Amino acid sequence: MPLPAEFHDIAKRVNNWGRWGEADEIGTLNLITDEVVRAAAGEIRTGRRVPLALPLKEDGVQSGMIPGRINPLHTMVQINQQIFGPDTVACSDDAVTMGLQAATHWDALTHVSHSGRLYNGRPADTVTAHGGAEFSGIDKVPYLVSRGVLLDVAAAKGVDRLPGDHAVTPQDLDEAAEFGRVEVRAGDIVLVRTGQIQVYLAGDKHAYGYPSPGLSVHTPEWFHAHDVAAVANDTLTFEIFPPEIEDLWLPVHALDLVEMGMLQGQNWNLESLSTACGEERRHSFLLSAMPEPFRGATGTPVAPVAIL
Repeated sequence: MPLPAEFHDIAKRVNNWGRWGEADEIGTLNLITDEVVRAAAGEIRTGRRVPLALPLKEDGVQSGMIPGRINPLHTMVQINQQIFGPDTVACSDDAVTMGLQAATHWDALTHVSHSGRLYNGRPADTVTAHGGAEFSGIDKVPYLVSRGVLLDVAAAKGVDRLPGDHAVTPQDLDEAAEFGRVEVRAGDIVLVRTGQIQVYLAGDKHAYGYPSPGLSVHTPEWFHAHDVAAVANDTLTFEIFPPEIEDLWLPVHALDLVEMGMLQGQNWNLESLSTACGEERRHSFLLSAMPEPFRGATGTPVAPVAIL
């Protein structure tokens, strides 16, 4: 089914192709300047650190709904082995096989395409089986530290968790910013809490993935207007699932990654951060969310830390 006119209209309004030059491969991360990072360092007041990643384990969030995206398979390849001879220091080593988007992760700009194109107008076929992403692979993001902002949509609505059919709207984001007494600035990394990850933490990975609240197709315009550098949330699919427009699958992915060139993250555990922000009475912080530099990869595991 062709993408509808409504999608293309939004795409035109948020498109950043050429904004940072024809050779650009990192999109809205260009908004995280040295000045933005210096200002972000001033968000640290207590030094309180809040980890935001899920454990990497075989019984992880993936349920088989997404083909090939497997939970981490951890194997010991040597255990207390004296590799330099008897009575020498013994070593233990591990190996892991996993989908790079299996747990808490960033999507690279090449994670999705539409109409045969990737971010900045590059052909989708520049992602290949052997080479991965020729352009805009996650390895093109050498560091990712900026001011983080928690938009706690669930808390702003006075609930622990949004219902599964709730599409987070621009108005919801405005209300969450007002609730947190925080202004979203250019270069910020925005974290949107729905509370959905509570379902996974309670042991039901299938209900965690479907049905799920998530971002509406109209939120990319809000992020574009605020010059947000990257966005992450606490759901499997990032956007509402099933979609709010029938048969329009993953439109927010396409608008964020392809049109805007904005990294997005999923499966972030924002529960402890919600508590900490409530206790500290502020919803901004320094966020370190460094990608693993897998060459040509279309995503990467990440272990983000918010520092208040």
